[in-house]
Amino acid sequence: MIEKCIADWHEYIIGKKPGGLEALIADECVFISPIVFKPQVGKDLTLAYLRAAGGTLGGQGTPGEDKPAENSGKFKYTKEILAGNHAMLEFETEMDGKYVNGVDIITCNDEGKIIEFKVMIRPLQAVNAVHAAMGAMLEKMKAA
Repeated sequence: MIEKCIADWHEYIIGKKPGGLEALIADECVFISPIVFKPQVGKDLTLAYLRAAGGTLGGQGTPGEDKPAENSGKFKYTKEILAGNHAMLEFETEMDGKYVNGVDIITCNDEGKIIEFKVMIRPLQAVNAVHAAMGAMLEKMKAA
């Protein structure tokens, strides 16, 4: 099942997924941020964080829009591991001249919807840059 889920995720990333991000995320999804201590529970919070990430890690800059992160050309997945209902996707990008390396750890249910999305980022300078950019993007999204 994870193969279809990740194929759909990649279709979303390149802007070809009908229904966009909402079609991929289960209502009970949990988003685990590298910045926020407490897991964010529910589809709406997961969507907000993933859209903010697309606007920061992908360089979009348009708050709250369901646009794929890779449009900037800097964000790219470099490795992929799939097993059972789990996937690990390693990514690289650049933010404000700083190298960002991380992984998305994705779990899907038997219907192929994402039920857990965990993000880990390195190095420390990247964590700090993502923290500042995500905070600003989430504030813009709240105001929009």
